[in-house]
Amino acid sequence: MFSKKMLWGSLIALVLLTATSGVTVAEMSAHSSEQNIQFNHIEQPLGLKVGVAIAGLALIGLELWWFLLYKSPES
Repeated sequence: MFSKKMLWGSLIALVLLTATSGVTVAEMSAHSSEQNIQFNHIEQPLGLKVGVAIAGLALIGLELWWFLLYKSPES
């Protein structure tokens, strides 16, 4: 299903994306103390948080099923 070349390419891309995002976070943290003053914390209801998390996991599962497991009917 997956070739070794595709797997290694995906792993290298993941490492590169992770490494470059760390630099961005480090640069942003220096300015975060100045920007946090402008925003107020709003507490969300627990039911809403759980609902959004379940909906997100369901959509991720649907995408994985669609692209990795779904077999189209032969025409």
